[in-house]
Amino acid sequence: MKVKSIFILVFLLIAGRTWTLELAKYGGEFMSTGVGSRPLGMGGAYVAVGGDVTFAYWNPAGLAAITYPEISGMHARRFGGVVNYDYLGLAVPFRKNASVALSMVRLAVDDIPITALPRPNLPIDSLYVDADGQIRGNRPYVLRTASDGEYAFYLSYSQRYGERWAFGANVKVIHKGIDTHSAWGLGFDIGALWHPVGDLRLGVNLQDITTTLLAWDTGRRELISPTVKLGGAYPVNIQWLRSQVLLVADADLRFEGRRFASQAHLGDMSMDFHAGAEWQFRRIIALRIGSDIGHFSAGAGIRLPKLDIDYAFLSHDMLENTHRISLCIRIEEEKFARK
Repeated sequence: MKVKSIFILVFLLIAGRTWTLELAKYGGEFMSTGVGSRPLGMGGAYVAVGGDVTFAYWNPAGLAAITYPEISGMHARRFGGVVNYDYLGLAVPFRKNASVALSMVRLAVDDIPITALPRPNLPIDSLYVDADGQIRGNRPYVLRTASDGEYAFYLSYSQRYGERWAFGANVKVIHKGIDTHSAWGLGFDIGALWHPVGDLRLGVNLQDITTTLLAWDTGRRELISPTVKLGGAYPVNIQWLRSQVLLVADADLRFEGRRFASQAHLGDMSMDFHAGAEWQFRRIIALRIGSDIGHFSAGAGIRLPKLDIDYAFLSHDMLENTHRISLCIRIEEEKFARK
């Protein structure tokens, strides 16, 4: 991994002499939305939890804890159906202490109307006489529609080392399309999970660790700067209720100079925070609550023998609230179990 990182950095230095590279402050924002209704119901604090297919996104190190193949999917129509967000993931145990996964996220605004005026040289709503001698108003009409779609494809690998450590990495391919123009990029994430004492879990995910380059077909070159996601998780067992309370907290550190667009900042480093809790009864029914960068979130879930069904609600101060539903299927067959 060190050799690969050095290669990418050298490539960018050489590329910088030929192309004009610009920092895309929100170039990777679509990858920060989050996947899976369980973590999103807890405010998006999930870096240190581990153990399911969605960890290919949250922290690839957590994939090492899965015991059976898992398939998960989520769909959300955000802000009154204007923005569509989709996720699909597959994770498979690999050998004794490792797992591999394939995942995809998509955020898109579809069918954007592109308008035009019948008489571009006249003011809007002014009157004119058409070819048939009719008096008409110079009003916009829909000439065609366009789409803005952003995709990220993840290939993940994770491995445990002893009882306390797990490490993982993502190779991700990014594609963006705006109307007739498109861009491609290649990025890398590195994650770790640590059990320092008792049931306490700490996690870190270094996203876009090598600084991801986006190359547009227009000749523009953009850089997505690294993001550091830190998290902690602590489960508390309540034996007399046959239940468990999971407490989680995360922090996102970015280095794009967002300043007042974040919850806190120190120079060019911005900080956003996530926190939440989950109450599970007999590992069957779950209720969740959280704060996602200051926005209230909540959720619920039910765990069946081979299927998890989860729901998450996210409030918003200015735009419409978001509802998410996700499914996770576990292939709990002996021939697929981790050996």
